[in-house]
Amino acid sequence: MVTSLQLYNHFGSPEQEHNMSVFTVPLTLQLHNIPARIYCNKDIQPALLAAFTYIADSNLQDLIKTWDGCFNIRKKRGSTSTSLHSWGYAVDINAAWNRFGKQPTMPASIVRCFEKNGFDWGGHWKVPDGMHFQLAEIPK
Repeated sequence: MVTSLQLYNHFGSPEQEHNMSVFTVPLTLQLHNIPARIYCNKDIQPALLAAFTYIADSNLQDLIKTWDGCFNIRKKRGSTSTSLHSWGYAVDINAAWNRFGKQPTMPASIVRCFEKNGFDWGGHWKVPDGMHFQLAEIPK
């Protein structure tokens, strides 16, 4: 699992917004609540594209009730460590139904779509964050 220290060492301070760009989601994948444009780290874009394609191909787009963000410079909830959202390395979906520290209700099929395409899911953590998906590795 990627840590904020690894991202800091790789990209520097999140305020520099190194390796960030606007990812334009292909029109064919702008389904239901998947946004047209996402400001995120360039490293996460291929994995997002693959996950969104998997969701569309599996006709699961209706399970994405809300898109709740990617880039947001902040600390992790309940921690002094910087969130991976600060480097645009994580996304949140269906937040209202998958609150931090609560039992996740994220559909297993959506979790599979992201995990099969290079993401770790926060719903597996000791203190669950069921809305949260983050890129599992820093590409070489």
